[in-house]
Amino acid sequence: MATLLHIDSSVFPTGASASRAVADAFLTSWKEQHPEGTVIHRDLSANPVAHITADAHTAGFADPATHTPEQAAAFAERVKLIEELEQADAVLIGAPMYNFTIPSTLKAWLDNVILIGRTAGTEDAKVKGTPVTVIASRGGAYGPGTPREGSEYVQNYLSAVFTTLAMEVEFIVPELTMAPRNPAMSDLIPLYEASRERALGDAATKAKELAEHLAA
Repeated sequence: MATLLHIDSSVFPTGASASRAVADAFLTSWKEQHPEGTVIHRDLSANPVAHITADAHTAGFADPATHTPEQAAAFAERVKLIEELEQADAVLIGAPMYNFTIPSTLKAWLDNVILIGRTAGTEDAKVKGTPVTVIASRGGAYGPGTPREGSEYVQNYLSAVFTTLAMEVEFIVPELTMAPRNPAMSDLIPLYEASRERALGDAATKAKELAEHLAA
């Protein structure tokens, strides 16, 4: 049965988080297709992984036989995260925009799992071709033609990352999520609601498509 790796990084619970709500729609559809499947969930807000250290970084480029005790311990934690990614048949990531980019907790996870010679920079990488669905929620509008288009560093950054890893990334973007809470954006509430409903529908559809593809 298929294994889904689900990464959450929103600091808010599901009821207050657009990325978690849309991810839940994906998960519901996924589990309907894979009732016997495995979902590995990492909530980076509740249980953040360690930021990359000099020991963890240098250990990735050294023969394990030469690792210091500090390098060995730090690298072992990286390997756990890498193995989770390598074992996944598909990946679901909640990536809300905070101050124009991804949460620092998600960046820390990426810094740990990106390893030249294993997950990147090699034709033999086990993660190659793995589908990644990113729920890139954002408080405003940053799409093409909007005033803040040039300040969009979530999709741009994650596209570069997963292209480097040779993984197949797609984005679902619920936006204008601040409209219900910001009086200055009240006129945009209908657009927010439409964006949310579209994202929920897209998430359910994408999960079903992936499940059917993996089962074929």
